[in-house]
Amino acid sequence: MTSTADKRAARTVKKPEIQQSEPTFVKVVIIGSGFSGLGMAAQLRRHGYNDFVVLEKADSLGGTWRENTYPGCACDVPSLMYSYSFETRGDWSKVWSSQPEIEGYLQDVADKRGVTQKIHFGQKVVSGYWSESESRWHLNTDSGREYIARYVVSGVGALHIPNYPTIPGVADFTGQSFHSAVWDHNVDLRGKRVAVIGTGASAIQFVPHVQKDAGTLTLFQRTPAWVLPRKNFAVPSPFRTLLNKIGLARILARWAVYWGAESLAFGLNGHSNLMRPIEKLAQWNIARSVDDPELREKLTPTYRIGCKRILGSNDYYPALNAQNTTVVDESIAKLTSDAVVTAEGTSYPVDVIIYATGFHVTDGFDQLALKGACGKDLPTHWHETGINTHLGITTAGFPNLFFLLGPNTGLGHNSVVFMIEQQIKYIMKAIEALDGVGAQRIEVRPSVQQEFNSAIQRRLSKGVWTNGGCTSWYLDSQGVNRTVWPGFTWQYWRATKDFRRSEYEIA
Repeated sequence: MTSTADKRAARTVKKPEIQQSEPTFVKVVIIGSGFSGLGMAAQLRRHGYNDFVVLEKADSLGGTWRENTYPGCACDVPSLMYSYSFETRGDWSKVWSSQPEIEGYLQDVADKRGVTQKIHFGQKVVSGYWSESESRWHLNTDSGREYIARYVVSGVGALHIPNYPTIPGVADFTGQSFHSAVWDHNVDLRGKRVAVIGTGASAIQFVPHVQKDAGTLTLFQRTPAWVLPRKNFAVPSPFRTLLNKIGLARILARWAVYWGAESLAFGLNGHSNLMRPIEKLAQWNIARSVDDPELREKLTPTYRIGCKRILGSNDYYPALNAQNTTVVDESIAKLTSDAVVTAEGTSYPVDVIIYATGFHVTDGFDQLALKGACGKDLPTHWHETGINTHLGITTAGFPNLFFLLGPNTGLGHNSVVFMIEQQIKYIMKAIEALDGVGAQRIEVRPSVQQEFNSAIQRRLSKGVWTNGGCTSWYLDSQGVNRTVWPGFTWQYWRATKDFRRSEYEIA
C-alpha cells in the first residue's frame, strides 16, 4: 500500500530555481495555498482574472491539511460541508474525511481550476510595505524575490504555528520529542514509554493510535475536554453513487448538514442552557467508556460545553481507560533527562514526549510583517490597538489588504469553508467595484471598523465562550475573543453579501 508520504512526494510540485531578478508585477498576490488561498485563486480564475500569483512557503499546497499528518488526523466537520460549494464531491469515503483525502481534494481542485501553475512554491513572505505614491504593495520573500501587487489577499490561516509549552528542563530531556503538528513518523512508538502533553482536538484523534502502540502512555491533562460520541463510518456505496451522479442530491445533503450544524449556534450565543442535553450525552460517553470513578471525575469538565471546542470520538475514552494508560492532572514542574516531573514531585519516566498543545491561533497574523499606510507593520499596529477589522476582511491603515478567515470569523459549530467563501465573494465585489470606477486604493473607514468591533464584542459577551467558565484558545493574551463569529453563519452571509462603497475610502 502506498503511504501518505509517498503520495505526497509523488504530487509535490518542485519549486523552480529562483534567482535574484527584477520584481514580479501582478494585480493580486495571495498568501497561502490552503482552503482560503486556493478558493480565492479559483474564483479569480472563474471571474476572468489571470494576473495573480499564490505565494506558498512550502513545496506543496494544502495549508493545515498538508502540515498535520498525525495518526488519525481527520476533519470534525462532515465532508459534504467541509468542501467548496463550487466544487462539491459526492464520493467522500467517510462522513468525516481523513487528512490524506482532504489534501488530495485540495490538489484536485487546484489542478482542475487551473490554479496549480499559478502557485510559486518555496516563497515565504517575510516583509512588505505599502507604497502610497504607487498605490501598490511590495512583498519580499525569504528567497530574495520581490512581488509588487495592487492587492494582497492573506490566506495564512491560524492553525499553522505550533504552540510549544514553556517547561523548565526541555533542553535536558534526552529522549525523542515532537509536536503533533510536525509529527515525526520516523519515531517508533512500539513498546516505548510515551508522554502526551495536552488534551485538545489533535490529542483526541491520535491518542487512541498511540495507546495501541506504546508500552505505556502517560497523558498530562491540564483541562479535560467535552467529547461527544462519534463513530466515523464509511459512506455506503449506493449513497456515494447517488451523491456522485446527481448534483441535486449533493446540494440537498449538503444543506441538511449545514442546517443541522447551524442549530447549535442557538446554545453557543446567549442560550447556554440549551447545551445541557449535549452535556448529558458527553457525560454518558464518559460513563460508558471509563469504569474507574476517579478517572471519570478527572475526565469530566466543570465548564459549560461549547466554551472550548466541542470534540467527537468513540475511542478516546476507551484508550484512556486502557491498562497501559495513566491520566495525570497535576501541573508539570519540569523535565529531566528521562522523565516528566509534576508540581507534587511525582516523576514519570518517559522515552518519547508528544506535545499536543495546539497553535498560536490569535498570534498567527504576527507572521504578516506588512507595513501599512499607518507607518507601522500589522503585528505592531494590532499589538497597540488590539486586533480590529471590518467583517474580519479589511483593517484601517492597510489599504488594498484583505483577510480570508480573518479575526472573529472562526466558528465553533459549522464549516469555516462557508465563511471563507462569503469572504471571497466580498473581496471579488470590492475589486470589481474599484475596477469599475478606475480607482487604485481602498481602505475601510475607521468609524465603520469601530462600529463593527463594538457590536461583535457586545454579542460575544453574551456567548458561552465568555460565560461558560473556561479559558480557551479563542481568547487572545488579553482575554479578548478575537477568533469566533458570535452568531449564525447565515448572519455573516447577510452582512457580507453586499459591498457598500460608503463604508470605504476609495481613490
